[in-house]
Amino acid sequence: MSSATLHFLCGRLASGKTTLARRIASEKNAVLFCEDEWLSKLSDGIVSFDDYLKWSRRCRSVMGPLIVNTLQCGTSVVLDFAGNTPKERVWVRSLFNEAGAMHQLHLLEADEEECLRRLMRRNVERPEGLHFADTSEVDFRAICKWFQSPSEEEAFSVTRYPM
Repeated sequence: MSSATLHFLCGRLASGKTTLARRIASEKNAVLFCEDEWLSKLSDGIVSFDDYLKWSRRCRSVMGPLIVNTLQCGTSVVLDFAGNTPKERVWVRSLFNEAGAMHQLHLLEADEEECLRRLMRRNVERPEGLHFADTSEVDFRAICKWFQSPSEEEAFSVTRYPM
């Protein structure tokens, strides 16, 4: 097994995943893959959830082999995406299994109302690194319906971040 670790995050929209991903990448001297950055540079515009799904699949088809190769070279990777549904976590598992690497799932346990407050503040403050326009409360609620915390049966190594 490789000494590299694939770190990935699970948490609602605006729970702090990007901030945590950057911190982990810095602390672990790991390569950061931020889906929002890839999507903002490669897509021809994302105006709906279906657009996001289409472009996300395309980006992941390119990122996947790069992530595996990076891990096989002995370098840890942090994914700033890919952990909010069982299907996404199956994809992540396929990456670290193929690479023969270790994994760590970082679970941000902020509740929906706290995340909504953070999102509204973020929409006003527009922090550096925000790659997409404001997200409405309606969109936030629709996106949060997809969120599923990992189950015990998924058998991931989990670090929890209570909020």
